[in-house]
Amino acid sequence: MFRYETHLHTAPVSRCAGASVERTLTFYSRLGYAGVFITNHFIDGNINIDRSLPYAEKLAFYRSDYDNAVKLGRELGISVFFGVEMTYDGTDFLVYGLSPEWYEAHPEIEGMKKSALLALLAENGALVIHAHPFHHNRFIDHIRLYPNLVHGVEIFNACRTPEANAMAELYAKHYGLIPFAGSDNHSAEERPMLAGMLSSEPIKDEADFVRRCKNGELEIFKLENPQKDQ
Repeated sequence: MFRYETHLHTAPVSRCAGASVERTLTFYSRLGYAGVFITNHFIDGNINIDRSLPYAEKLAFYRSDYDNAVKLGRELGISVFFGVEMTYDGTDFLVYGLSPEWYEAHPEIEGMKKSALLALLAENGALVIHAHPFHHNRFIDHIRLYPNLVHGVEIFNACRTPEANAMAELYAKHYGLIPFAGSDNHSAEERPMLAGMLSSEPIKDEADFVRRCKNGELEIFKLENPQKDQ
Protein backbone atom coordinates (compact mmCIF):
# COMPACT_ATOMS: atom_id res chain seq x y z
CA MET A 1 0.00 0.00 0.00
CA PHE A 2 1.12 3.56 -0.73
CA ARG A 3 0.81 6.14 2.01
CA TYR A 4 -0.06 9.81 1.36
CA GLU A 5 -0.12 12.84 3.64
CA THR A 6 -3.14 14.91 2.68
CA HIS A 7 -3.08 17.86 5.12
CA LEU A 8 0.27 19.56 5.51
CA HIS A 9 1.56 23.06 6.29
CA THR A 10 5.07 24.36 5.70
CA ALA A 11 7.08 27.48 6.48
CA PRO A 12 7.34 30.19 5.43
CA VAL A 13 4.02 30.20 3.53
CA SER A 14 1.75 29.14 6.40
CA ARG A 15 2.28 31.62 9.23
CA CYS A 16 1.51 28.94 11.82
CA ALA A 17 3.93 26.33 10.42
CA GLY A 18 7.12 25.57 12.29
CA ALA A 19 8.94 23.38 9.77
CA SER A 20 10.52 24.18 6.42
CA VAL A 21 9.84 22.34 3.19
CA GLU A 22 13.21 20.58 3.39
CA ARG A 23 12.72 19.41 6.96
CA THR A 24 9.17 18.28 6.24
CA LEU A 25 9.91 16.30 3.09
CA THR A 26 12.96 14.70 4.68
CA PHE A 27 10.77 13.53 7.55
CA TYR A 28 8.10 11.97 5.30
CA SER A 29 10.72 10.43 3.02
CA ARG A 30 12.35 8.70 5.99
CA LEU A 31 8.97 7.27 6.97
CA GLY A 32 8.58 5.75 3.52
CA TYR A 33 5.63 7.85 2.35
CA ALA A 34 4.85 7.68 -1.36
CA GLY A 35 3.79 11.32 -1.44
CA VAL A 36 2.50 14.42 0.27
CA PHE A 37 0.04 17.18 -0.55
CA ILE A 38 1.21 20.68 0.33
CA THR A 39 -1.99 22.32 1.62
CA ASN A 40 -0.84 25.62 3.03
CA HIS A 41 -3.28 28.26 4.19
CA PHE A 42 -4.57 30.09 1.15
CA ILE A 43 -4.61 33.87 0.73
CA ASP A 44 -7.91 34.03 2.64
CA GLY A 45 -6.31 32.49 5.71
CA ASN A 46 -3.17 32.39 7.86
CA ILE A 47 -0.73 33.07 5.05
CA ASN A 48 2.57 34.68 6.01
CA ILE A 49 2.31 37.72 3.72
CA ASP A 50 0.62 41.11 3.64
CA ARG A 51 -2.88 40.28 2.44
CA SER A 52 -3.33 43.79 1.02
CA LEU A 53 -0.79 43.03 -1.74
CA PRO A 54 -1.96 42.39 -5.32
CA TYR A 55 -3.53 39.01 -5.96
CA ALA A 56 -0.78 37.88 -8.36
CA GLU A 57 1.94 38.67 -5.83
CA LYS A 58 0.14 36.72 -3.09
CA LEU A 59 -0.34 33.75 -5.42
CA ALA A 60 3.33 33.74 -6.37
CA PHE A 61 4.30 33.60 -2.70
CA TYR A 62 1.61 31.03 -1.95
CA ARG A 63 2.91 28.53 -4.49
CA SER A 64 6.58 29.06 -3.60
CA ASP A 65 6.70 26.33 -0.94
CA TYR A 66 4.98 23.91 -3.32
CA ASP A 67 7.40 24.70 -6.16
CA ASN A 68 10.36 24.20 -3.83
CA ALA A 69 8.86 20.95 -2.56
CA VAL A 70 8.43 19.55 -6.07
CA LYS A 71 12.15 20.06 -6.79
CA LEU A 72 13.24 18.56 -3.50
CA GLY A 73 10.77 15.69 -3.83
CA ARG A 74 12.46 14.59 -7.05
CA GLU A 75 15.79 14.42 -5.20
CA LEU A 76 14.32 12.47 -2.27
CA GLY A 77 12.11 10.17 -4.35
CA ILE A 78 8.82 11.34 -2.84
CA SER A 79 5.90 12.69 -4.89
CA VAL A 80 4.62 16.18 -4.13
CA PHE A 81 1.09 17.30 -5.00
CA PHE A 82 -0.66 20.65 -4.91
CA GLY A 83 -3.54 21.41 -2.56
CA VAL A 84 -5.15 24.37 -0.84
CA GLU A 85 -6.69 24.99 2.57
CA MET A 86 -9.30 27.74 2.31
CA THR A 87 -11.01 29.34 5.26
CA TYR A 88 -14.11 31.26 6.26
CA ASP A 89 -13.66 32.65 9.78
CA GLY A 90 -12.27 29.36 11.07
CA THR A 91 -14.32 27.04 8.86
CA ASP A 92 -11.73 25.31 6.68
CA PHE A 93 -11.84 23.41 3.41
CA LEU A 94 -9.17 21.27 1.76
CA VAL A 95 -9.26 21.58 -2.02
CA TYR A 96 -7.58 19.16 -4.42
CA GLY A 97 -7.42 18.81 -8.19
CA LEU A 98 -6.93 22.39 -9.39
CA SER A 99 -3.47 23.58 -10.45
CA PRO A 100 -1.65 26.70 -9.30
CA GLU A 101 -2.24 28.05 -12.80
CA TRP A 102 -6.00 27.67 -12.35
CA TYR A 103 -5.91 29.87 -9.25
CA GLU A 104 -3.66 32.38 -10.98
CA ALA A 105 -6.19 32.63 -13.82
CA HIS A 106 -9.14 33.26 -11.48
CA PRO A 107 -8.47 36.37 -9.39
CA GLU A 108 -12.23 36.85 -9.03
CA ILE A 109 -12.30 34.10 -6.41
CA GLU A 110 -10.70 36.41 -3.87
CA GLY A 111 -13.91 38.38 -3.36
CA MET A 112 -16.43 35.56 -3.75
CA LYS A 113 -18.82 34.40 -1.06
CA LYS A 114 -17.57 31.05 0.24
CA SER A 115 -20.68 29.10 -0.71
CA ALA A 116 -20.42 30.38 -4.30
CA LEU A 117 -16.69 29.68 -4.36
CA LEU A 118 -17.10 26.10 -3.17
CA ALA A 119 -19.64 25.50 -5.92
CA LEU A 120 -17.29 27.00 -8.51
CA LEU A 121 -14.39 24.83 -7.37
CA ALA A 122 -16.50 21.69 -7.65
CA GLU A 123 -17.78 22.72 -11.08
CA ASN A 124 -14.18 22.95 -12.23
CA GLY A 125 -13.37 19.43 -11.08
CA ALA A 126 -12.03 20.01 -7.59
CA LEU A 127 -12.47 17.66 -4.66
CA VAL A 128 -13.64 19.69 -1.66
CA ILE A 129 -13.16 18.25 1.84
CA HIS A 130 -14.48 19.90 5.00
CA ALA A 131 -11.45 19.94 7.29
CA HIS A 132 -11.87 19.29 11.03
CA PRO A 133 -15.50 20.55 11.02
CA PHE A 134 -15.93 20.38 14.80
CA HIS A 135 -12.71 22.14 15.74
CA HIS A 136 -13.24 24.37 18.77
CA ASN A 137 -10.92 27.32 19.38
CA ARG A 138 -11.04 30.85 20.75
CA PHE A 139 -10.85 32.32 17.24
CA ILE A 140 -13.79 30.26 15.91
CA ASP A 141 -17.04 32.09 16.52
CA HIS A 142 -19.29 29.17 15.60
CA ILE A 143 -19.35 25.90 13.67
CA ARG A 144 -20.63 25.98 10.09
CA LEU A 145 -21.52 22.92 8.01
CA TYR A 146 -21.84 22.79 4.22
CA PRO A 147 -23.09 19.26 3.48
CA ASN A 148 -24.36 20.16 0.00
CA LEU A 149 -21.16 21.93 -1.07
CA VAL A 150 -18.44 19.45 -0.07
CA HIS A 151 -17.59 15.98 -1.31
CA GLY A 152 -16.14 14.68 1.93
CA VAL A 153 -15.30 15.26 5.57
CA GLU A 154 -12.01 14.93 7.42
CA ILE A 155 -13.31 12.43 9.96
CA PHE A 156 -9.87 11.92 11.47
CA ASN A 157 -7.57 14.88 11.93
CA ALA A 158 -4.43 13.97 13.89
CA CYS A 159 -4.47 17.34 15.69
CA ARG A 160 -8.07 17.22 16.89
CA THR A 161 -9.68 15.59 19.92
CA PRO A 162 -11.39 12.18 19.76
CA GLU A 163 -14.70 13.94 20.42
CA ALA A 164 -14.25 16.34 17.50
CA ASN A 165 -13.28 13.49 15.17
CA ALA A 166 -16.23 11.37 16.33
CA MET A 167 -18.63 14.20 15.56
CA ALA A 168 -17.02 14.64 12.14
CA GLU A 169 -17.54 10.95 11.41
CA LEU A 170 -21.23 11.18 12.37
CA TYR A 171 -21.60 14.20 10.08
CA ALA A 172 -20.02 12.35 7.15
CA LYS A 173 -22.11 9.21 7.67
CA HIS A 174 -25.36 11.13 8.02
CA TYR A 175 -24.89 12.96 4.72
CA GLY A 176 -23.15 10.16 2.84
CA LEU A 177 -19.95 12.15 2.38
CA ILE A 178 -16.49 10.73 1.62
CA PRO A 179 -14.59 9.83 4.82
CA PHE A 180 -11.17 11.46 4.78
CA ALA A 181 -8.13 11.84 7.04
CA GLY A 182 -5.02 13.99 7.37
CA SER A 183 -2.36 14.94 9.89
CA ASP A 184 -2.77 18.73 9.74
CA ASN A 185 0.97 18.65 10.30
CA HIS A 186 2.66 22.00 10.99
CA SER A 187 5.85 20.70 12.63
CA ALA A 188 7.22 17.71 10.65
CA GLU A 189 8.79 15.13 12.99
CA GLU A 190 7.39 16.81 16.11
CA ARG A 191 3.83 15.70 15.25
CA PRO A 192 3.11 12.68 17.53
CA MET A 193 0.20 11.30 15.49
CA LEU A 194 -0.12 11.18 11.72
CA ALA A 195 -2.96 10.32 9.36
CA GLY A 196 -3.79 10.32 5.68
CA MET A 197 -4.99 8.16 2.81
CA LEU A 198 -3.74 4.80 1.54
CA SER A 199 -3.80 3.69 -2.09
CA SER A 200 -3.22 0.23 -3.53
CA GLU A 201 -1.41 1.86 -6.47
CA PRO A 202 0.78 4.94 -6.74
CA ILE A 203 -1.12 8.20 -7.23
CA LYS A 204 -0.23 9.57 -10.67
CA ASP A 205 -1.30 13.18 -10.19
CA GLU A 206 -3.93 15.36 -8.51
CA ALA A 207 -6.66 14.34 -10.96
CA ASP A 208 -5.96 10.67 -10.25
CA PHE A 209 -6.21 11.35 -6.51
CA VAL A 210 -9.55 13.11 -6.96
CA ARG A 211 -10.90 10.26 -9.06
CA ARG A 212 -9.79 7.60 -6.59
CA CYS A 213 -11.29 9.49 -3.65
CA LYS A 214 -14.63 9.96 -5.37
CA ASN A 215 -14.69 6.29 -6.38
CA GLY A 216 -14.01 5.12 -2.82
CA GLU A 217 -10.69 3.51 -3.78
CA LEU A 218 -8.64 5.01 -0.95
CA GLU A 219 -8.50 4.04 2.72
CA ILE A 220 -7.87 6.08 5.85
CA PHE A 221 -4.78 5.31 7.91
CA LYS A 222 -3.56 6.46 11.32
CA LEU A 223 0.06 6.24 12.39
CA GLU A 224 1.95 6.99 15.58
CA ASN A 225 5.10 8.86 14.63
CA PRO A 226 8.05 6.52 15.27
CA GLN A 227 10.51 9.42 15.01
CA LYS A 228 8.91 11.53 17.74
CA ASP A 229 11.45 12.43 20.48
CA GLN A 230 14.21 10.33 18.93
